[in-house]
Amino acid sequence: MTAPREPLSWEGEDVDAAAARRAAAEHAALLAGARGEPLTIANEFAEVRVHRVDTRNGSRLLIESPKSGQWVALDPMQMEALTWQNTATFSAMIGNPFGPLIPESTAGVVTDGSVREGGGPETVEGGSQ
Repeated sequence: MTAPREPLSWEGEDVDAAAARRAAAEHAALLAGARGEPLTIANEFAEVRVHRVDTRNGSRLLIESPKSGQWVALDPMQMEALTWQNTATFSAMIGNPFGPLIPESTAGVVTDGSVREGGGPETVEGGSQ
């Protein structure tokens, strides 16, 4: 006779569960403000679904990955910032799936003055990639 299995648990499980509930509620609220039909873009490597959503702070682009369940809502300035990037930035992002390019502990600020692979503020590459 085998002993009954204990449920899997980990340190910080309650924090993770609360964060997941908050994210699900935020996602549902964003979808409630969706305008028009979503656009799906896919190839053999990835699929994303894009919605325009209206929030109390203006319109956002909600980009979802149905396969992973990951999503992000970008405001117009964040979307414009994508046009400022070079292809090395996107390669670095793809090389670190499901993780941030810059650790959250730095709040996105590079304080050591270094230039990351793929260039920095002084690197200019215009146009669409």
